[in-house]
Amino acid sequence: MQTMDNWFTIDRVDDNTYIISEYRHWEETHCYLLNGSERSLLIDTGLGISNIYDEVIKFTNKPITAVATHIHWDHIGGHKYFPDFYAHAAELDWLNGKFPLSMETIREMVVDRCDLPDGFDVGSYEFFQGTPTRIVADHDMIDLGGRQIEVLHTPGHSPGHLCFWEKETGYLFTGDLVYKDVLFAYYPSTDPEAYLISLKKVASLPVKRVFPAHHSLDVQPEILCRMRDTLKQLNTAGKLHHGSGKFDYGDWGIWL
Repeated sequence: MQTMDNWFTIDRVDDNTYIISEYRHWEETHCYLLNGSERSLLIDTGLGISNIYDEVIKFTNKPITAVATHIHWDHIGGHKYFPDFYAHAAELDWLNGKFPLSMETIREMVVDRCDLPDGFDVGSYEFFQGTPTRIVADHDMIDLGGRQIEVLHTPGHSPGHLCFWEKETGYLFTGDLVYKDVLFAYYPSTDPEAYLISLKKVASLPVKRVFPAHHSLDVQPEILCRMRDTLKQLNTAGKLHHGSGKFDYGDWGIWL
């Protein structure tokens, strides 16, 4: 089997938390491995260009559950290696043949601005399809043994978008709701008004560390309030809707 060297970059957050990043693609995706005493949780599985399972098992010998922040190709690419996975009800159709983009378009995005590994054949790339072992909802708890992870339903970027909150550590895993770059809220499946409600939700938490799904890992919790307040202002100005265009706020922006 083809081995794809140096595709993933690993960062250690603490003894039981790891970041698995894909810096050779322009989206710079980040997946997060959370190890408990009984099992492990993998938040997002990346693009699926290289085998993330081979990396994950270097850092855990526990049963692994995968959960995606949302059902987009760059977050579920490695789900095929994890038969035990969770999803939100609002995006089950996307796991069952009803994703709104064609395979041709997805494949173009997979190889866009990417230093592809030798031997990768985008022609055989598929959008993951499957049935989750558990449907998770807002405020559900995932018990890893000594670690409790709360599921937060945070729609806006997508209908079933999830953030994951670990109260004990103050860790917030934000997916595509919060990161430093242009936030996408212009697709038909996005909802700018729901985005604001979700930002209000996460900004109210006593967050100590923000872990985004893309780009810079240097994201301070204060950005949650800045993003919330900015979207409030856009809403007041009557601009928080599709078609308003792109807005740049320095270290982040939003495309509506």
